[in-house]
Amino acid sequence: MTDDAAEAVRAAIEGELRLLDPAVRASRAETLRLLDPEFTEVGASGRHYTYEVMAAELADHPGSSADGALYEPSDITGVLLAPGLVHLTYETRFEGRRARRSSLWRKRDDASGWRMYYHQGTPVPPDVP
Repeated sequence: MTDDAAEAVRAAIEGELRLLDPAVRASRAETLRLLDPEFTEVGASGRHYTYEVMAAELADHPGSSADGALYEPSDITGVLLAPGLVHLTYETRFEGRRARRSSLWRKRDDASGWRMYYHQGTPVPPDVP
């Protein structure tokens, strides 16, 4: 992996971890800074989210309170697909449930930086290792 690719993946992972932080999730300003204006998500619940919906609702979603349950990410890996586009995969545990997650992070310019463009969560059944 080139230095530029490693730096891009590192920046995307940093952003992903920030979006799992309750303090960031509770802040509309931080949420907007980390989500691409064209953001979409298919959540582990099967629900579809847009930038507007997520900006309005993330503070009320599970994992957004410092005194509540927290997402526990593991095995985060990433690859630079093209200049300005990173794909991350990882798994989370939350309240005893597991989900496999995939995110695309896009960097349009230096001013906006890396932002989550797409996210999908897929539940992992309890009997799957």
